[in-house]
Amino acid sequence: MSPLSLVILSLALGTDAAMVSFSAALRLPRLSLRQGFRLCFHFGLFQGGMTVIGWSGGAAIRGWLARVDHWIAFALLALVGIKMIFESMMVEKEDFRDPSRGILLITLAVATSIDALAVGIGLALLEMNIALAAIVIGIITTIMCAAALVSGIRGRQLFNLEKHASLVAGMVLVAIGIKILYDHEVFSSLAP
Repeated sequence: MSPLSLVILSLALGTDAAMVSFSAALRLPRLSLRQGFRLCFHFGLFQGGMTVIGWSGGAAIRGWLARVDHWIAFALLALVGIKMIFESMMVEKEDFRDPSRGILLITLAVATSIDALAVGIGLALLEMNIALAAIVIGIITTIMCAAALVSGIRGRQLFNLEKHASLVAGMVLVAIGIKILYDHEVFSSLAP
């Protein structure tokens, strides 16, 4: 695989994580440097790490994973997104959950990096240098997430999304899940 192909692959893999970062920036009332670092670090780490895990698994799980990876990613993103939408409709905002912490952060990082697991399997079959690939994928994802966080903060300020940030963020997560299903041509297989 050429260096340009690896960069393009990394950009494609980092897109979902960047969109979730954008969504998190919309949702957080004030995004601290620490929160931004945690989001970017975890998304980059999981993208690179899942690539290595997939590479390690090799062809043994390729067929099984290819059949269900998009459903797993969709379910995780949709569940978190729907929960955010319902939270936005609640009058009390005391139970706000920070997407840059705990199980919510891990869930989002896993959901956005499942495709990297499948890519890692493919890289094993191509006999790609996995250390280089994982580092490049992780760094590019981290940079994309940082840019998305800044864009989300600017978008929130520009469009005055303070009141509806959780609703918009939840809708973005559900839309990303649906896009994953669309990319895997799930909808065309359901048509008569």
